[in-house]
Amino acid sequence: MAASNYSLKVNRDLLDPNFESYRLSLDPIPTYNVELDAAVEEVKLKDTQYTLEHMRAFGMYNYLHLDPWYEDSVLFVDCKGRVLSLTITLDTALGKPREVFHLPAECSQREDSLCASLSLTSATWAALSDGTGRLYLLRTGKRGDSSHMKWEALFSADLGEPFIIFHSVSHVQAGVHTMEVLLLRILKDPEETKGSGYSVSLEWITVANKKYEVKKKRVLRGKSVPHYAAVEPQGKGLMVASEKPFVFTDVDGRPVEQPDPEPMEVEKADPIYFWQQTAEDITVCVRVPEGVTKEEVQFRLTANDISIGVQSFPPLLEGQLYTSVDPEASAWIFKNDKSLEVTLQKRSEGPMWPELVLGDRRGEYVMSDEQAALIHERLTHLTSEDLNGNPDRDKPPCNSQELEDCDGFPEDSSSLTHFDGESLRPTQVVNLGSHQYLFTVDVNPSEMPCLCLRHDVDALVWQPRPDQPSNMWEHVATFNALGYVQASKRDKKFATCAPNFSYASLCECLRRAFIYRQPAPVETVLFNRKQGRQVGQVAKQQVANTRRGHWFVSVCLVFNGK
Repeated sequence: MAASNYSLKVNRDLLDPNFESYRLSLDPIPTYNVELDAAVEEVKLKDTQYTLEHMRAFGMYNYLHLDPWYEDSVLFVDCKGRVLSLTITLDTALGKPREVFHLPAECSQREDSLCASLSLTSATWAALSDGTGRLYLLRTGKRGDSSHMKWEALFSADLGEPFIIFHSVSHVQAGVHTMEVLLLRILKDPEETKGSGYSVSLEWITVANKKYEVKKKRVLRGKSVPHYAAVEPQGKGLMVASEKPFVFTDVDGRPVEQPDPEPMEVEKADPIYFWQQTAEDITVCVRVPEGVTKEEVQFRLTANDISIGVQSFPPLLEGQLYTSVDPEASAWIFKNDKSLEVTLQKRSEGPMWPELVLGDRRGEYVMSDEQAALIHERLTHLTSEDLNGNPDRDKPPCNSQELEDCDGFPEDSSSLTHFDGESLRPTQVVNLGSHQYLFTVDVNPSEMPCLCLRHDVDALVWQPRPDQPSNMWEHVATFNALGYVQASKRDKKFATCAPNFSYASLCECLRRAFIYRQPAPVETVLFNRKQGRQVGQVAKQQVANTRRGHWFVSVCLVFNGK
């Protein structure tokens, strides 16, 4: 099955073109401390684990795991090999950690061992890695504050090289309980002679039957640690978002036949058309073949579609517009017998289009210097490394030069791919381009995790819908200007959001966590002094100081926007 290019469809109703900024709030954030009798099991990178991919996979690992099925519980593994559960509430102090499972004492530490990793597979099951290459599937019973049941290991196997658990799901097929576990490894690759010498391996393991035996092993290889990787709830497919592509290499030890490579593109063709835009309209300049007259031009425009062609030639520009236009207020003219200039009147003023025709890459967008300067000027007030609750001060709240340095995108073209579980071939591929990956969050634990991507200055949350091929990724929430805000946080280590999308959080390596709350109605009368209008809603920024950044990210989710 050939992969089809897919465009993420933005829900315009979830965008706010009038969003201004986040206001610094001095409202206190409740914080709680608890003393541990043993430190969290933290494994430092070895000298042999020197690559950027080792840092991304293991150096940026979050040791605190929020239980998406019971949001008042978080879990971690300590240096004594104990899996501990901690209950978080808003009206009482933290309870003491409670042991739910203990890794066997005979677990030997390898020189290349990794951190222990945990995945809450379902409301009653969990997957655990000891960091040395052994996988445990644990029956937990119903977890939560009232549960004091010890976890029971019903499957344990040494799977070779050390790994961390990236994702896991549990489902029932034909009355047989099945668990799908996704393992991540970084392995020495003798064929990698020009790069770091390592490759990234994703191993998809299926454990089933009453005896809980490994029924299938599928391995994918790539050159970068995936930003996102998750198995479908019923194990019928896999989704991977990464900077470099992944391909299935073997199943149960047997090599997978690779499809014939696509012919290489010799050179990039010149753009067929150029286009510019303002908040009100769009101007398109289409090149036409030499010698064409005005009478030979074939032009058709509706509210949602456009078609431009010339008699006896294939269409020059044809397809669905990014969003609706007003055909009555649009027009076209023939210039110098060389080009066709089209003016399209936007039906909704304000939002800027990321593309002209959905999926068409034959054109080139041209931004004027005035537009670039205006956009930069309008955005600099959104964020600052220095806390400044008064944006009207003489000192600007943002160093624009520093922001430009940290606001770049990777040179590699990132992609989001859906793989079919049977054919192991990609079925739909999204070219993420400049849509920078921000974070992954479990909104509904019975569905696939959501992923948050940067779109222009905003951060958009996408919910995978594998049962809807025509709308496989649904835009479900927007965090205004968060894409721009997070770019200036040079010490950012983790990012996440509340399951109800009431706020997002950016957490630094050591001491600060920034919380960005969605716009909410104000209780008092508030006016914008520059524009002289009343403000009905305000989006707030809050700052919390923490000892360790990786703790706060999971704990803040428990608050669930309260």
